[in-house]
Amino acid sequence: MSQELGRLEDLPQDYRDDLKALNLVPLWPSLRAVLPPRVPTRATLATHWPYASLKPLLLKAGELTPIEKAERRVLVLANPGHGLENMKASPAMYLGMQLLLPGEWAPSHRHTPNAVRMIVEGEGAYTTVDGEKCPMSRGDLILTPTGLWHEHGHDGKDPVVWLDVLDLPLVYYMEASYHVDGARQTVKQGSGDRAWTRAGVVPTTMFHRSDKRYPMLRYPWVDTRAALVAMAANEPDLDCVQVTYVNPETGDDAENILGFYALMLKPGQTLSLPARSPSQVFHLIEGAVDVAVLDKTFPLVEADTCCTPGYEAVTLKNRSAEEPAFVFIADESPLHRKLGVYETR
Repeated sequence: MSQELGRLEDLPQDYRDDLKALNLVPLWPSLRAVLPPRVPTRATLATHWPYASLKPLLLKAGELTPIEKAERRVLVLANPGHGLENMKASPAMYLGMQLLLPGEWAPSHRHTPNAVRMIVEGEGAYTTVDGEKCPMSRGDLILTPTGLWHEHGHDGKDPVVWLDVLDLPLVYYMEASYHVDGARQTVKQGSGDRAWTRAGVVPTTMFHRSDKRYPMLRYPWVDTRAALVAMAANEPDLDCVQVTYVNPETGDDAENILGFYALMLKPGQTLSLPARSPSQVFHLIEGAVDVAVLDKTFPLVEADTCCTPGYEAVTLKNRSAEEPAFVFIADESPLHRKLGVYETR
């Protein structure tokens, strides 16, 4: 079949005017744009957000804007390929660096987009989600799934910063994005990370069955890191030392649109990731890692973040020959699988 299709300009102006009057559009002039051959059209650009450059601006925001005027004091990590005003890191992922200062409280609300918090630095802050108080420590992953009340507080002495990852672009595109304000939550007894504390043993369901859709909201980094180190020691020939954050009752992804993972790179290791359909976000928890995609290489240091477009291979290199490196990864795999478009090339 010919690759040359008719252009809109080939049609008589009066015919185009008749179409426009009836809100009609001819497909063939735009067919190759919406269905390109073999590889999708992608606006997502490989982008790096160095934390050392970002942090002073975030702290300055703390001086310029009180929490009462901000509600959520966030600098959005926007991908220039999508236009900064659209606040997207990728087609389905929003990223933001959020700051909470000692004594502050970010009021309770709930919203339709799913969110997670990856704690970047600081101690003494917490997120209360659906009545469960989740302490924040570096590397912890805390879920705030769709529809659940959540608020943030800080009883410590130093600023606390975390990385927000939301499926906001998708929910906004669906015209389903909104929030509801609420009263301060009453903290309930118990926490999911205590109930689901060790691999291989779980609460017996005949005596205990959670009535929560998300039985585990906080994934402590101390446990996740220990799991990665144990995997590497147990299987020294394993190339990809990675774990997936899951719902411990079902084994499904921790949330239903975006996927979240922790990866350990052994000292001096170079790991090649195949080209896959979803976009990916890499956030460095510990170490020094080069992220190479297309013609770009991003030298990540601790707390740096970058994103890569889908359908492109990515290479990760641990720059240290003595120490392992640990990377948090977010991607759109669950969404792609649900839509039936997930693929690896």
